Amino acid sequence: MDHQITEAVVLAGGLGTRLRSEIGEYPKPLAPINNTPFLTYLFEYLIEQNIQTVYLSVGFKWEMIQEEYGSTYKNLKLVYVVEKEPLGTGGGIRLALEQCQNSSVFIINGDTYFKVNLQKLSDFYFQQNAKCALALKKLQKVDRYGNVELENEKIVAFKEKEFREETIINGGIYCLNKSALDDFEAGSKFSFEKDFLEIDTAKQAFFGLCFDDYFMDIGIPTDYHQFSKDVLS
Repeated sequence: MDHQITEAVVLAGGLGTRLRSEIGEYPKPLAPINNTPFLTYLFEYLIEQNIQTVYLSVGFKWEMIQEEYGSTYKNLKLVYVVEKEPLGTGGGIRLALEQCQNSSVFIINGDTYFKVNLQKLSDFYFQQNAKCALALKKLQKVDRYGNVELENEKIVAFKEKEFREETIINGGIYCLNKSALDDFEAGSKFSFEKDFLEIDTAKQAFFGLCFDDYFMDIGIPTDYHQFSKDVLS
């Protein structure tokens, strides 16, 4: 292991509008899964993956998250990076990067559980000399996600959501070189997916690696309940 990345930014500022009927006024990352907040499952995973510091990109009702965890969870150091107003996924990441100590970090969606081997992703990222490496997942018969097009593991395009018999999706875990977002000012509002990944695909080195591991995005009620069942089994 030549390169060990020990920092992760977790996007935990989501409003959880589509889950409101299930979780009430909780911030989405605190959505209860069998009486345990979703974030706890994510933190346990990150500890297993040898992450030492998590920068929580937070906004909506972030005090509830701080109240739940404080500044540490087990041996995980937690740093809260608070958006005074919603900055979008990109703006949230860009603000958090100001706090990160190292030049490469993991970015994790705070409403997705994708149990990939982060060391494998970072080895791939360094090997490709990538600006950003994405953990990808193959899915069958879905219309909820866009499609990632690859040529020799290099990402060449991101396609819109539509029904596909088989698709490769962005799994919401990234290995990122901080300099990749230098064109965006800290505090500016933008979408990581739309304004950075989709726009910069042609000019920056973005690579994707497919993983077979368990994947669930709890953003909609059916998948939220499915995750609760999966955890029990």
